[in-house]
Amino acid sequence: MRGRGRAGLVTIVAVLGSLVALCAPAPPADPAAVHLASFAAHGGIDEAYVLGAPPGARLEVLDASGRRVGEGSVDRLGALLVTNLAPGSGYRFATTGPHPVQTPPVRVLSVRSAPPAPFYSGQHLHTGLNYLTMRDGVRLAATVRLPPGETLADGPFPTVIEYSGYDVAGPADLISALEGRAPSDNPLLPSTSTIVGSLIAPLLGFAVVSLQMRGTGCSGGAFDLFGLDSDYDGYDAVQIVGAQPWVLHHKVGMVGISYSGFSQLIVAGTDPPDLAAITPLSPTDDLFSTGYPGGIYNDGFAKSWIEERVSDARAAPGGGQPWASAEIAAGDATCLANQVLHPEAQRVQSILGSTISRTPSVFDQRSPADWARHITVPVFLAGALQDEQVGPQWPAIIPALAHDRHVYVMMTNGTHIDSLGPEQVSRWLEFLDLYVADRVPSEPAILDPLMAEVYASATSGAPAMAPPPLRFTTEPDPGAARSAFAASTPRIDVLFDNGGGSLGPGALQPTAAEGFATWPPRGQVTRYHLGARGSLSTAPVAPGTASFRPNPVLRPATDLSASANAWAAQPPYDWTVVPAANGLAFETAPFATTTTIVGPASLDLVLRSSAKVTDLQATLSEVRPGGGQEEYVTSGFLRSSNQALVAGSSALDPIPSYLATERRPLSAVRDTLVRIPIDPIGHVFRAGTRLRVVLSAPGGDRPEWAFATPGTGGRVLDTVVLGRSSLVVDVVGGVRAPGPMPACGALRGEPCRAAVALGNQ
Repeated sequence: MRGRGRAGLVTIVAVLGSLVALCAPAPPADPAAVHLASFAAHGGIDEAYVLGAPPGARLEVLDASGRRVGEGSVDRLGALLVTNLAPGSGYRFATTGPHPVQTPPVRVLSVRSAPPAPFYSGQHLHTGLNYLTMRDGVRLAATVRLPPGETLADGPFPTVIEYSGYDVAGPADLISALEGRAPSDNPLLPSTSTIVGSLIAPLLGFAVVSLQMRGTGCSGGAFDLFGLDSDYDGYDAVQIVGAQPWVLHHKVGMVGISYSGFSQLIVAGTDPPDLAAITPLSPTDDLFSTGYPGGIYNDGFAKSWIEERVSDARAAPGGGQPWASAEIAAGDATCLANQVLHPEAQRVQSILGSTISRTPSVFDQRSPADWARHITVPVFLAGALQDEQVGPQWPAIIPALAHDRHVYVMMTNGTHIDSLGPEQVSRWLEFLDLYVADRVPSEPAILDPLMAEVYASATSGAPAMAPPPLRFTTEPDPGAARSAFAASTPRIDVLFDNGGGSLGPGALQPTAAEGFATWPPRGQVTRYHLGARGSLSTAPVAPGTASFRPNPVLRPATDLSASANAWAAQPPYDWTVVPAANGLAFETAPFATTTTIVGPASLDLVLRSSAKVTDLQATLSEVRPGGGQEEYVTSGFLRSSNQALVAGSSALDPIPSYLATERRPLSAVRDTLVRIPIDPIGHVFRAGTRLRVVLSAPGGDRPEWAFATPGTGGRVLDTVVLGRSSLVVDVVGGVRAPGPMPACGALRGEPCRAAVALGNQ
């Protein structure tokens, strides 16, 4: 979560910058002339590193047969890390020149190199800041937080981990600071972006271990956003924490939102035995989908988030996270020693650029959706369908969890914070009680005032309903309560009209909900054909064409200023209209009855263009009765060269491969099918409203996403073939209308603007 003015809840995007393996054999050396190096070598997962080497020295990495398989220069702190090494023994670092030296051989680990049980049980944690030793010798900062007034002797406690690269392990007490009993400007305070673990969970009776990702804060190692070492650090941490005598049942859950939301999916995918359940809030499905929506570089949120991660990974003091500098100034020698590998942070910016493609070897191992295929523990997953940071494409995780029986998903219209809304937090707490604490849920007296304070602070005072009472509190035992929870909790729960209730526009208050057994729901796949004069009809339409000149500079890049709070009740959106010549609009006739659309969608365009590549944005909205206003619903984006789809794509869900080898150009004379993936929808269109889709250049529809789409100067002409182009959506029946139609713009995350006719209308 990105807090206002601090590194926040997020999404993300980034990856490992690797060295090229050099397979040529090293020049032969006289064995008698090779001496033992004075510096040490160590092996990690698919990598090796040295500490204490002469700064500036050039080193080679030799495998067991003496082949040179990597090289690099020692940094200013005496460290060098080399990646992309095959697991195995016998690796050495060696200097070159007339007087070579070599380190003793080390072993490069594999993902299967889990240490024996005593490695974990031999580490003992205390309240406050600890340092956990990982399997490669790197030490991670981890702060143990207990419920107020408790000591470890009062345990065992139901225990959860929050794992993040934000300043999660800052050892000061955020609870005391927010209550005014301690300074609120203490640099040792954890980030408010980690409020789920550092504040909410302890107040609700859980012990929390706030785990600092390697290469950040006081943790050792080199930062590599969800590189394998970081992934399996999570495995090791779960096993260390689970072994503690004060951990109830020796089972651990995970909590957190955004950064510490999608970290849970990856750690759970490593399958640590002591993990009980996870509760990811506002995650992303894939770093590429947030960093490159539709294959177009997101030079808004994604770029700024990566810049923050690079800054956080610098060595302290003098760089990195302020809490590490403060800890070092207070005499923490371990924190200081842990900075030595920070300059070896992998170049996460190396994946960012306007011409990047989705390289599977880079992105697959960092994909929450890919890791989700390996998860076997119960999962509670929640997010918003207009998330302005990580994006609304996160429901793509759900099909990857199809094999897991105990998966419970809540989605709503809204913003990044809305995954922690009142309905969701009650279900989240029930889930933690049942699947982590192994107890019958009980209603904490502090829940209502606590969440009221959280919502007021995060949303600049937006009204919020009270969390609903917890269910199953009268069941005779945890097993009976879990059975009741599973029987009465839908796998997919969609909340409608969040912000449209009695508490006023923009309140955290959905007014209806509907449960579904699958994602996408089993509805009626409905195809609306794009026709003449901007019609959108389920009936076949006459052939024809409609053209526009995409021009991204004619609208602001985003629809909200950087200084505004996107989580407020009524953010000052500036959602501008598309100029008439620079887009196309198609809309249905007024719906005769309430029509509910849930799930992903596809805009299937048969397209010609004067350019070989054109960047496209499809915006879905609800046109209000009378036609004067339209309310934003969702968007889709695509660079037209990304036409090739992967296996598993469907009528509702086209999934481009984004591979450089599969890019295809457009033609000015030849028709080309281009399918724009539309982000998931969860919207009730009441009788009298219309569904509208606007096609334009990318930009102007999102609060924090901006697009590095090339300027066109109005010279590009895109032509859509009518009668053969269509919008495909999933219409579901049986959904109760949420009540009276809210004012345009009242729903959270859904701005309103004038509905202006475009040139084809």
